[in-house]
Amino acid sequence: MTTFEALADPTRRRILDLLRDQPRLVGELVDLLAISQPGVSKHLRVLREAGLVRVRQDAQRHWYELRSEPLQELDQWLDSYRHLWLERFDRLDSFLQELQQEREQQQVEDVQQQENEDEQ
Repeated sequence: MTTFEALADPTRRRILDLLRDQPRLVGELVDLLAISQPGVSKHLRVLREAGLVRVRQDAQRHWYELRSEPLQELDQWLDSYRHLWLERFDRLDSFLQELQQEREQQQVEDVQQQENEDEQ
């Protein structure tokens, strides 16, 4: 399974969010996610096969921890698309500034009109 396929599921993304903070046991993840142990184990298997998590055994306990390398590779790939987002954000910012200026101008005109009506 690819990184994209593994990340497509919101539960798996939530697991990664929890593992970002610290390594966790399956039982902790079950409690935090409020889903069954077999369900959590299934998601962890997918994440492990995609290389996004690793398991470390400590006696009878299995600690799951985040592997950041695949996410860094994904970030590098997405970096080539960031300029598209930034351009759109810049255009949105310009549009919102124009709207704000128009609104402020309208408020000034409304106040002036009210003052003129009050004088008459």
